[in-house]
Amino acid sequence: MPPKQKKTFEATLELEAGNAAMVDLGKMLGPTGANTRAIKLEYDEATAAQRGDIVPVVVTVFEDRSHKLRLKTPPTSFLIRKAIGAKGGSATPGHKSGGTLTGAQAREIAERKMPDLNATTLDAAVKVVAGTARSMGVTVTD
Repeated sequence: MPPKQKKTFEATLELEAGNAAMVDLGKMLGPTGANTRAIKLEYDEATAAQRGDIVPVVVTVFEDRSHKLRLKTPPTSFLIRKAIGAKGGSATPGHKSGGTLTGAQAREIAERKMPDLNATTLDAAVKVVAGTARSMGVTVTD
């Protein structure tokens, strides 16, 4: 087993799945000396099935300039906007509705987000999703 490498840099980036922008990678990872082209190719290959979604990735760069990627689930707000078919939530949450999210859609989003949420049960995860929806001005129906 090789010795454990010391990490020198770690960053979370929100990139478009299957089509990461070299500009975003270059801005964050250029100073580390990591091979941004290799990171882009690896990310694009790993997220090709989710093309069009925003998929966060934690990029860890080690002393020898090698790297490791850890994919996360798309942001809850992105999944809510995608489910209701809107570009964004309400400009004035609490006053104007930004759309309607059904309980089934909230459950589906919670199931997808479960690995990254700080919830132990699916019902708790649904409450987290519903809270995010409310903060966006999106009404959650049962």
